[in-house]
Amino acid sequence: MVSLARRLSRPATRADLEALPANEKGEIIDGELYVQSRPMAGQSRVSTALALGLRRGGPDGDDDPPGWWILAEPGIELAEAPEIAPNLAAWRRERMPVIAPDDPITVVPDWICEVLSPSNRAYDRRVKFPFYARIGVEHLWVIDPPGRTVEIKQRFGTRWLDVASFAEDETMRAEPFPAIELRLSKLWLPR
Repeated sequence: MVSLARRLSRPATRADLEALPANEKGEIIDGELYVQSRPMAGQSRVSTALALGLRRGGPDGDDDPPGWWILAEPGIELAEAPEIAPNLAAWRRERMPVIAPDDPITVVPDWICEVLSPSNRAYDRRVKFPFYARIGVEHLWVIDPPGRTVEIKQRFGTRWLDVASFAEDETMRAEPFPAIELRLSKLWLPR
């Protein structure tokens, strides 16, 4: 369950993240520490299947789409957020030509995908999505495994504009990867 771990009399720091138990994941946004449990099987399945589907859309079937880096749960460190970890994030290689294997990522992603769960739904929608728009993420995909839906959003100023939605077993093509065809049935665990 997502919660403020505690109201600190100071902005949260990396030390606060490192003090969390192994079964919890933390993010710091605007100085507040948000804590949640690690993803459950349905949420992990969606992230894994989507990442594989996007990679298969690459020219060799096992690479990122041309011109992109795609990472699962990357640790991103920004001035506004010492630690955020979306389910999936992608960067245009023209903006981030290389990924240093041992350094934190300090570039705002071009695309983020968040997979909702009952425990993180309100946190993602009320805290993370407005934050992502404010820092300049251009594209946001919101996946709801229980509802078997995908919402496609594009940033308009500091807000999100809904541009498409897909459900159940539809085949999807969506920005910023319109050349890649994704079968949504591959994302969901059997009922």
